[in-house]
Amino acid sequence: MSFDVICFDCDSTLSKIEGIDELARRVGLGDAMSKLTNAAMNGEVPLEAVYEQRLSLIRPDKASIAWLADEYIEQIVDGVKVVFETLLGQGRDVHIISGGLRQAILPLARVLGVPEARVHAVDVYFNADGSYQDYDQNSPLARSGGKAVIVGKLNTTGSLVMVGDGKTDMEAKQAGAVVIGFGGVVDRALVREQADFYCVEPSLTAVLAHIL
Repeated sequence: MSFDVICFDCDSTLSKIEGIDELARRVGLGDAMSKLTNAAMNGEVPLEAVYEQRLSLIRPDKASIAWLADEYIEQIVDGVKVVFETLLGQGRDVHIISGGLRQAILPLARVLGVPEARVHAVDVYFNADGSYQDYDQNSPLARSGGKAVIVGKLNTTGSLVMVGDGKTDMEAKQAGAVVIGFGGVVDRALVREQADFYCVEPSLTAVLAHIL
């Protein structure tokens, strides 16, 4: 099966880290945030129940976001560059869809050759001095079902695949996507059960067999 549109999650899919958790660790809130993130990704609580709570505690400033951007690139998952070179080299329509913070993900997207317009994530806003102000509370990606909303807009031909590691990625099925679960960083039982295909290999190149 070949797809017109190929979409990837970012955290624990393109990069080995969970961005919000890393920001939390940086300000001494790591363990508490990891529990909240896992609860959302395992489907135990809705995303919106933890999204605002996490950011209001962490309050990431511009310097933190720049630091996280570097971490995303440094912790890139094995095989990611090969996967993107292959798909973009074939002229495929490739997108990143993430509940993470857009400004932190954009540099990774640039490294992979993905245009800004094809990076769908949550914008964060800063005060004039670079301190944290807020995030885009209207973004569908900051709540449950958000990835289905974005996928619904992109899936104009009925030929879209979503690759990701968490419950929010499984929601893309609601918009007609085929979902490939990637367990190479985090192996989640819920994703293993719900995905159309599932890969446990540590390299993202494993997904190409299901995409091409």
